[in-house]
Amino acid sequence: MPYWQPDEHGLQQVLHLLKDSQSPNTATQRAVQEKLEQLNQFPDFNNYLIFVLTRLKTEDEPTRSLSGLILKNNVKVHYQNFPPAVAHFIKQECLNNIGDPSPLIRATIGILITTISTKEELQTWPELLPQLCNMLDSEDYNICEGSFGALQKICEDSSELLDSDALNRPLNIMIPKFLQFFKHCSPKIRSHAVACVNQFIIGRAQALMDNIDTFIESLFALAADEDSEVRKNVCRALVMLLEVRVDRLIPHMRSIVEYMLQRTQDPDENVALEACEFWLTLAEQPICKDVLSGHLIWQLSHHTDLLLLQDIKPRFHKSRTVTLQHEGDEGEEGEESEDDDDDDDDSLSDWNLRKCSAAALDVLANVFRDELLPHLLPVLKELLFHPDWVVKESGILVLGAIAEGCMQDMAPYLPELIPHLIQCLCDKKALVRSIACWTLSRYAHWVVSQPPDSYLKPLMTELLKRILDSNKRVQEAACSAFATLEEEACTELVPYLSFILDTLVFAFSKYQHKNLLILYDAIGTLADSVGHHLNQPEYIQKLMPPLIQKWNELKDEDKDLFPLLECLSSVATALQSGFLPYCEPVYQRCVTLVQKNLAQAMMYNQHPDQYEAPDKDFMIVALDLLSGLAEGLGGHVEQLVTRSNIMTLLFQCMQDTMPEVRQSSFALLGDLTKACFLHVKPCIAELMPVLGLNLNPEFISVCNNATWAIGEIAMQMGMEMQPFVALVLNNLVEIINRPNTPKTLLENTAITIGRLGCVCPQEVAPMLPQFIRPWCTSLRNIRDNEEKDSAFRGICVMIGVNPGGVVQDFIFFCDAVASWVNPNDDLRDMFYKILHGFKDQVGEDNWQQFSEQFPPLLKERLSACYGV
Repeated sequence: MPYWQPDEHGLQQVLHLLKDSQSPNTATQRAVQEKLEQLNQFPDFNNYLIFVLTRLKTEDEPTRSLSGLILKNNVKVHYQNFPPAVAHFIKQECLNNIGDPSPLIRATIGILITTISTKEELQTWPELLPQLCNMLDSEDYNICEGSFGALQKICEDSSELLDSDALNRPLNIMIPKFLQFFKHCSPKIRSHAVACVNQFIIGRAQALMDNIDTFIESLFALAADEDSEVRKNVCRALVMLLEVRVDRLIPHMRSIVEYMLQRTQDPDENVALEACEFWLTLAEQPICKDVLSGHLIWQLSHHTDLLLLQDIKPRFHKSRTVTLQHEGDEGEEGEESEDDDDDDDDSLSDWNLRKCSAAALDVLANVFRDELLPHLLPVLKELLFHPDWVVKESGILVLGAIAEGCMQDMAPYLPELIPHLIQCLCDKKALVRSIACWTLSRYAHWVVSQPPDSYLKPLMTELLKRILDSNKRVQEAACSAFATLEEEACTELVPYLSFILDTLVFAFSKYQHKNLLILYDAIGTLADSVGHHLNQPEYIQKLMPPLIQKWNELKDEDKDLFPLLECLSSVATALQSGFLPYCEPVYQRCVTLVQKNLAQAMMYNQHPDQYEAPDKDFMIVALDLLSGLAEGLGGHVEQLVTRSNIMTLLFQCMQDTMPEVRQSSFALLGDLTKACFLHVKPCIAELMPVLGLNLNPEFISVCNNATWAIGEIAMQMGMEMQPFVALVLNNLVEIINRPNTPKTLLENTAITIGRLGCVCPQEVAPMLPQFIRPWCTSLRNIRDNEEKDSAFRGICVMIGVNPGGVVQDFIFFCDAVASWVNPNDDLRDMFYKILHGFKDQVGEDNWQQFSEQFPPLLKERLSACYGV
């Protein structure tokens, strides 16, 4: 008999509560929540919950399971306050009933065990793992399966802890034990066993590495398992092993590749998707080329074509990459229904598989580049000109998938293929029209590199017609493709602006909700691409009224504001003073959005039970649009800032817990510094410490924007920057010396160090030897511009203060100087003086020896430009 027995009345109360909590009525739900809070005051309430879960076999399963899930939540929140007797009773009950006949109850107990083990740490429940492992040997299937289910969850949640000395390395026993169960007669158990071991591959757990050959052999034994879940776990294991122990796979690589080819066509698409991941991972391995010999490439491209041909319907990407993203589809519109109704019975799963195959082909094309094409070309020609539209459509998809990898070798065929694809834009099948949009966008770079009348003009004309297609899916594909074309063509589009705007504005009246979002993107990208050329009264007249109309229709809480705000941000930056008539209401609304969001966040932090957490994307997009206004309007933004409390709000946003909010805040701070510093200056003493704290390269974009803002502030502050240099300099020097720092962050860090040195040389020059080498290498590749100019002035001034600081790395300085195409005259003089000063200092002979180390090109540049 258990030593704890429920009180009958109490038990009825708990059951009643559990029944109520399954009611859809919100008032009932709220009452249940309050009652739960009250009952949690009683220490043995949790005993009732475990009792219902494990012992009340007469109750229905959903109620029992729910009792366990409420207990799990209590464990999460209050476990440290459970009396020891209660905790002990719950743990005993879990272990004694892990073999419940019901799969739902077993799974619930498994979740409960994992939650307790992560809450109180496995160290304080020493009997848990040995007991679960022993129960795996039970004759009773339910006990074995229940224990395995719990172990799988524990392995998922605590893989690192299990492989540490803290627990006396239980994996030494567990992993060999799991491996024995790969041969179990039940597929569910085999699947658990593989899944458990899989948790330890990426972490390279020692116990697994010691048994790696047995593991790989056992996986091969399961290769043809009749259970799809087992096959999926086998594929997953091989994909991870490819990353961490490719050395052990190489001897078997040929059969693994053959196996994965079969699995890529597995009847279960989850298995096929895992197998497709294999090609994506293999392509990143240095051994990829050796493994996939010509015969295999042929087979693979043939297989992939087959996959793409399996009469599966394609869908299009939202983000502009090859991951052709599927969105819930809307039905056709009237005019085409009789022709197109057969295109629409798509199912998401097929599409994912097809997407993955196209992605695999894309990746392989990038690895094999020219070698893939000879295998594909004969097949491709046949597909592209095939009378059956399904076949033609898959050919167009293949052509798009290989665009990036095989571009160079495709070039000779493109003068014939691009006109054919442009013709396909008028095909009577909507699916052919839409896939042609995508594939053409993949060749946009080539199109733009040819004389505009040959391909750009016909392509643009047809794509604009497709933007007004009667089929929604074609509209979407055309809009995305057009945005890609805009990015490539940039100012080449200026002559056609009037025509382009007429189409995009007409689409406003035609598009339904989902495609409007893509239309905003196409308009924003157009503004980014043509810049100030958009600032013409006739263009503004066309474009602004529909945008402002949408702006007025949308409420502050509507998520559709995001893409519209992003689009307006690009438009404001491009129109510059042309945006002035619209700036007041736009500015005010952005400030209001930020204010509302901050207020809601404050309420939520104080009373999380009464208020919802705000959606901070509203704040991020509003801050970005304010940046666009400041950048576009420049000094004109000053009067708007005067009449608002933006600096106070900005100070709060800069301290937000969410990195993306801080990232946008620092961008806005930099733009306001450039546009109207008199409003920023009074706050500098409070802002600088916050900027210093955010020079943390873990958050690349936050760190990047904070660094840039510090540089802009330095240029405005001049000498007065001196008290703040110490807050930021050490962090900046550390970042510029870090290995693997992304290029943009390195460049911005170098520019800001240079700018600080420009205004406060005495403070920064002593550090020269610690940063001069990475400083020079990160700025040698950027184009001449004013940021580079101010940074190099800073370096020259610092060398004047501390010439000894560059002696060791002077060759790097020479190289950086030579990277200038045409510096301003006074900067050229500064360079001249430093180079000649150094030459005079060391004497002619030493200089000769020194300059012998220069690469010929550098020697030539310096001699031609500076006479050294």
